[in-house]
Amino acid sequence: MERTAAGGVPGSAPMPGGAGLPEVAELLDGMPRQRGPLGATATTAVPASPSAPSPSGAAAPLSRVCRPWRLLPTPTGTPFTLAYAAVLAVTSLVATYADPALVHALHQGSSTDVAHLVGMPVTVLLASALWIAGGFVAPYTLALLLVLAALERRIGGMRTAVVFLTGHVLATLATEVPVGLAVLVGHLPGSSLHRIDYGVSFGVATAIGALSGLLRPWLRCPVLVLFGGMLIQDLVNLTDPLTNWGHLIALAIGIAMWPVVRGWYAAESADLGRPHARVATSAR
Repeated sequence: MERTAAGGVPGSAPMPGGAGLPEVAELLDGMPRQRGPLGATATTAVPASPSAPSPSGAAAPLSRVCRPWRLLPTPTGTPFTLAYAAVLAVTSLVATYADPALVHALHQGSSTDVAHLVGMPVTVLLASALWIAGGFVAPYTLALLLVLAALERRIGGMRTAVVFLTGHVLATLATEVPVGLAVLVGHLPGSSLHRIDYGVSFGVATAIGALSGLLRPWLRCPVLVLFGGMLIQDLVNLTDPLTNWGHLIALAIGIAMWPVVRGWYAAESADLGRPHARVATSAR
């Protein structure tokens, strides 16, 4: 059938009002687009603006933005770490500004020496964790804040307290029981039974060892190598052999708790609906 220049059909009656038949393309507007040259449909497509990213593309970078303030304890995210840090700040102020005789009496009464462990073990094991050797500005204070906060965000406050106290108690007993036995057999003098020993370093070392089990291998290995190397260097220098051995033992206790900590992390992730629940049991 021959088309006219106006798109009509020869010999057909004109449309009312003198208008011819509409274009065929207009009659097919409701039909799926047919294959044809690329330029045929290029004018009908609305070009996407390169300066306006899609909503999904804008949300992805925001979710990967580094948030360094999450490293520090907060009232809602890490209540145990924040409360414990507040207690340590108060005791550090007491140790700094109180009468030296009073401070010495408090430290001696909180000491986990053999004599106190035999007479009142629970009291001194808890009281000794309320003091920081060197005050609140000691290096272990920053480690305590960062490590406990990171661990609490992954396994919860109560479980973090269990990890900390486990290392604090077991490492203390592992270093003080040999002292008692050495005094008993005559290898050490009786004054060794009253050696003043307090502080948070055993618990912090255990928390570092436990937290490393939840980190990716590329971060876990440097943490263990650097921290473990520092502890070995202190032991080689004989700065305080008993305490240095306690730090290594505490780190080993934290590493030994990896299966338990990873299980807690998986349970905590499932409770909170986090998508990384398998990290606790997959990476080694």
